Amino acid sequence: MKILLIGGTGLIGKSVAKYLETSNELIAAGYTDGDVRVDLGSKVSIQSMFKHVGNVDAVVCTAGVANFGAFDQLPDDEYELALSNKLMGQVNLVRFGRNYINVGGSVTLTSGILSREPMRGSVAVSMVNGALESFVKAAALELEEIRLNIVSPIFVKETMAMMGMDTDAGLSASDTAKAYVSAVEGSMHGTTLNTPDYI
Repeated sequence: MKILLIGGTGLIGKSVAKYLETSNELIAAGYTDGDVRVDLGSKVSIQSMFKHVGNVDAVVCTAGVANFGAFDQLPDDEYELALSNKLMGQVNLVRFGRNYINVGGSVTLTSGILSREPMRGSVAVSMVNGALESFVKAAALELEEIRLNIVSPIFVKETMAMMGMDTDAGLSASDTAKAYVSAVEGSMHGTTLNTPDYI
């Protein structure tokens, strides 16, 4: 398969790449590095990426920006960043990418556990994660030639360690990647894949 991996140079993306690159043609896209550049906050950039890459069998996105902040202190631009980048950036991968995905191919997006288990300071992140999961369920009802799914990671051990957090409740990037591989290689459609279920 020819697979376009957006966020392929990030922590989770690199782990996904290790699983998929051995038997597939993998193209990594990133904001500052990778085989091709893309800005998820720009429709023009997304459209340009697909024109450059051409037809693919699968699109996987492990990227998207949304920041933490207390509800009564979060400024407008943080909400706008979360909405334009992580939410609409991934929505636009489906909107513009569907014409470049071969029949029977798939798109796999990324949300996160904070859609279901929010914490203080996660209002913007939880908002877009929940919206993405609802989008996938609804859009899948109208997409007949490609499959659409979303992976919902829990906290990644390597990130937790960098932040000085207890890593016991986390999942390694390598184990997290297994849900993405299942989405690409499986037959599910309109599904939210919770990463602990795929290790």
